[in-house]
Amino acid sequence: MIEAVVALAVVATVLASIGSLIAVARTGTRTLEQRVALSEALRLVSVTVPPAEQWAGTEQSGNAAGFAWRAAIFPFVEQDPIETSSIWIPLRVVVQVRAPSGAVSSVETIQLVKRPPG
Repeated sequence: MIEAVVALAVVATVLASIGSLIAVARTGTRTLEQRVALSEALRLVSVTVPPAEQWAGTEQSGNAAGFAWRAAIFPFVEQDPIETSSIWIPLRVVVQVRAPSGAVSSVETIQLVKRPPG
């Protein structure tokens, strides 16, 4: 009789530890899925945003695949247009995406655009 009670206690302990392990794995999987979805939405917005030279110095926002996004383009550095002889202008592009859960991801890049003639 004692052996049966001890066996039941061992089985209950093993099942409880397996249950907690599954709960941790499920939480980790859910977090990973949210991060991948946020990353994909960020990639989608980064690809579909119009070229920087079309809206430099402004901010745009919208929704894509249920994710709110905001993109801004600013001059990378303040340059004196008379002193520089380069035909390229560096622009800082910042894209931020917010998931419905509230998680936020952003990316900041530099784009080179041709200086307008003249």
